[in-house]
Amino acid sequence: MAAKRLVCRECHRVNDADADICVSCGSSSLTEDWAGYVVIAHPEESEIATEMQVTEPGAYALKVR
Repeated sequence: MAAKRLVCRECHRVNDADADICVSCGSSSLTEDWAGYVVIAHPEESEIATEMQVTEPGAYALKVR
């Protein structure tokens, strides 16, 4: 069984389950209540990254509650 991951409510970045703050934006508002994710390798070339306002490579949740 995979470890639960926490997602930042601010920037939607997927973080490790033991994270206290988001590795991307530093927010402490993390949740286990999310659905779907996308891995963005080259945000400067990605239409999805532009739409999601993502500027750093990484895994991002599509829906965060």
